[in-house]
Amino acid sequence: MRSSSSMIKILEDISLSSPNFARRVCFISRVADPRLPAYPEWACRESETLRAAISLGANATLDRVSWDLEGFAKSLHSVAPATRRAYGTDVLAFTVWAERSGVTGPEGVDRMLLRRYLAYLASRSYERRSIARKAASLRRYFAFALRRGLVASDPSRRLLAPQGESRLPKILNAQELERLLDPELAPIEPQGPPREVSRSKGRDVAVRLRDDAVLELLYGSGLRVAELCGLDVGAVEIDASMVLVLGKGSKERRVPISEPAREAVREYLRTARERFLAKGSPGSAMFLNLRGNRLSPRDVRRILDRRSPSPTHPHALRHSYATHLLDGGADLRIVQELLGHSSLKTTQVYTHVSKERLVGVYREAHPRA
Repeated sequence: MRSSSSMIKILEDISLSSPNFARRVCFISRVADPRLPAYPEWACRESETLRAAISLGANATLDRVSWDLEGFAKSLHSVAPATRRAYGTDVLAFTVWAERSGVTGPEGVDRMLLRRYLAYLASRSYERRSIARKAASLRRYFAFALRRGLVASDPSRRLLAPQGESRLPKILNAQELERLLDPELAPIEPQGPPREVSRSKGRDVAVRLRDDAVLELLYGSGLRVAELCGLDVGAVEIDASMVLVLGKGSKERRVPISEPAREAVREYLRTARERFLAKGSPGSAMFLNLRGNRLSPRDVRRILDRRSPSPTHPHALRHSYATHLLDGGADLRIVQELLGHSSLKTTQVYTHVSKERLVGVYREAHPRA
């Protein structure tokens, strides 16, 4: 049995920013080790993993040496946090399912068992894209297990999974972007004593300036939400109209920022950012929320909910950025560099969007279309 401190280290490596997952694993683990932090059952997210773990008792915990999930978590240092969380939860779910089938370690897994698992997921009405992702997680895990000598051969080699349906990204048109980036905002007229009115009005103006800068950078530079949230003040070179971005796999890239984005960021830094600073605020963080913490992806989603007249995901701004560049004649390789894609194939999806838009314009505009 591993110590509780070792278990906490696993949680930090696999799911540091996923509280629900951490609570679930801690609750599962307490079945075997009551010394671990207590989380009430209502705080744990109901799932196949949780129900199976409770029914299996001590066998369904992360502290089985044979799976070496702690070592697997440490091996994922080169992937993005969201990918690391996905790999961790996917492999955890498989180990619980495998132990329920009597397999207590990776050495007992063969290709047929993996195929049975994928069939099981399909019978549980998982989407094809989700099954394909879980298969990719298993391939990553068993490649690690082979390197560590946990298995003699890789059972996931040539494991076929259903390909997810290709979905073209949603693109915002000019009218939608105008309403989002340049909304007709009502004047701020808070009620109350003069001092409170002044404080409230100043806060609301600061929020508006911050939101302007956030949205302009998402569209004007095509940043991922996680990249924007991770920006530090020193990363934005206002005079050079460039921003230094830390992307997936800890890869850095310099991206130009648009003129509206530059002015929005300049105004935010000059007059608004200091209003978000609180005791314990990260001094280097570019964007902060009202609690003084670094802006989170959920905070960005709330900004979109406030500003967009229709439901819009933050990533739609990145999709729009890439598609509008291609529509304007930008080279595909240049767009790949700007987006930080490691593979040109990932960028090529936007060429299909552009072609569909061309066909749509042709059919609407040509009298004999």
